[in-house]
Amino acid sequence: MSNCGGSSRVKVLTAADSLKGLKDFYIDYFPVGVAVSPRSLQGEQGEFIKKHFNSLTAENVMKPALLQPEEGRFDWTEADKIVEFAQANGMKVRGHTLCWHDQTGAWMFKDSDGNQASKELVLSRLKEHITQVVTRYKGKIYTWDVLNEAIDNADPSIGYRVTPWYTICGEEFIAKAFQWAHEADPEAILFYNDINTEHPVKREKIYELVKKLLDQGVPIHGVGLQGHWNIGGPRHSGQLHQPGEGEFEIPGTSEDAIRESIDKFASLGLLVHITELDVSIYKSKYDTINPGFTPEREQQQIDFYKMAFNVFREKKDIVTIVTFWNLSDRFSWLDNRTPRRKHYPLLFDADMKPKKVFWEIVKF
Repeated sequence: MSNCGGSSRVKVLTAADSLKGLKDFYIDYFPVGVAVSPRSLQGEQGEFIKKHFNSLTAENVMKPALLQPEEGRFDWTEADKIVEFAQANGMKVRGHTLCWHDQTGAWMFKDSDGNQASKELVLSRLKEHITQVVTRYKGKIYTWDVLNEAIDNADPSIGYRVTPWYTICGEEFIAKAFQWAHEADPEAILFYNDINTEHPVKREKIYELVKKLLDQGVPIHGVGLQGHWNIGGPRHSGQLHQPGEGEFEIPGTSEDAIRESIDKFASLGLLVHITELDVSIYKSKYDTINPGFTPEREQQQIDFYKMAFNVFREKKDIVTIVTFWNLSDRFSWLDNRTPRRKHYPLLFDADMKPKKVFWEIVKF
């Protein structure tokens, strides 16, 4: 596999390189971000973040249910901590997320009697939420995931995921969400974000969605590819998940699939962000053969990350940021999924030391 930039030579790391953070190796390519909680900004973890990353995403505290747990009661405390840390250390902030079917208060969809709210009421609440949040962080958060995961994940061929948003409002809420975010901060870069964007059927449905928005003149500027991948190969079935696998099965993917997804959305003039990157060592939730971080799986993970970053560097004019989901193997959101097991999906081990894969993706 050749390196991008027309050179097949692999860089030999120097003693000075050992002092660099991840972001420093990619200074000529794109910012490197990480999903954080406010408590991770302190002490040893805070110093680790400052060394290796130059962009932050709130893992949870900017999601609707945490920012507005009750109608009209906004709690900015935790989100402000992330923004203030970023500003104090010259970092960018990706806002995540304004509208999602998950981690949104049930009150959003109920009327005063506890019955399903009308479309008009739900849309007015969504407008108020987006306006309040984006206005507060205007000039501080440079880009927003306006809408997260609107296309069905178990069977993307059906199109939109059936959620309270869609059940009550139809697809009308989608364009309005982008418009309201743009009105609140005309300078913000607005993204649609989704998982499993490399699956051909889901990719096509996302393409149809964002193209329709563009054709309508809706202010959308990019597509976020979450990048929750594993060391396995691509799927080719019509359905994203096989029967019984469930919502959180993480598919393998391939170099061609990643490149095709980036090019597909770029063909519409859109930017691409890699928004939630991790690479599990398990190919399936049923993959229990030789569990653990074996040398074989470590090498497969290294090969996958090298492949992915070769593509990202090649596409640096389109891929304008790469964000990892969590800091290190000490804790990953994947470890809490069923079945519970360590996924070892990141570049740093449980002691926050660089793994072999770290050194492999900075040699180019």
